[in-house]
Amino acid sequence: MSINPDLGTHVALVTGASRGIGAAIALALAEAGASVAINYRQNSAEALAARIRSRGGRAIAVGADVSQATHVAAMIERVAAELGPIDVLVNNAGIGIARGIDDLSEADFDQTIAVNLKSVFLCTRAVLPAMRRRRWGRIVNISSGAARGAGGIGVHYNASKAGMEGLTRGYAARLVTEGITVNAVAPSLIETDMTSGRRDEVVARIPLGRMGYPQEVAQAVLMVIGNPYMTGQTVQLNGGTNFL
Repeated sequence: MSINPDLGTHVALVTGASRGIGAAIALALAEAGASVAINYRQNSAEALAARIRSRGGRAIAVGADVSQATHVAAMIERVAAELGPIDVLVNNAGIGIARGIDDLSEADFDQTIAVNLKSVFLCTRAVLPAMRRRRWGRIVNISSGAARGAGGIGVHYNASKAGMEGLTRGYAARLVTEGITVNAVAPSLIETDMTSGRRDEVVARIPLGRMGYPQEVAQAVLMVIGNPYMTGQTVQLNGGTNFL
């Protein structure tokens, strides 16, 4: 059994993948042979899709607000028409609106839950029919150490990521007999736009002595996709910050 999955006959959708962790995951999936749909909302992913195609892969960029059911339905329909039915889904789309307890508004809370959590439900619901027909599917949800710890963004973000891990376990338990695995990867303290302004402060808290790289998160995503016996699990990447 190969450690690296051969995804040459599979179609993957990565949400929120125009940059950072999502972009690294999209590239890794393409290198594993998958045809890749790169979802974005504000920052276009056309350049990333072109980069994959220039290397001989198949990729399209698809704009959609994954917190909206109608947008998700249209996105899934387009991907199926251009690449084929989706059987690998990586729910990576997310926002991190930093707020303290006293300045967190209802609008901030609702938006965070919609983008970070509701989108997982909407996208999973949309791809399940094709996965069930094939009796094969891989769903990976990108969580965060904030699901179990205090984190630095706010309680709304904690709640959204804890909810994502609850969905992961709930779906895993109900889909395991249909050939579909559902896992989460929970990176903390990764070098992205979200942490760029706090690098020195962040590194001081990491026993390994550096922040993680988006490519290391992508490596963990490929690992859980390639392991058919793993489901309902959360893989943490945090440089030894905690072992919960």
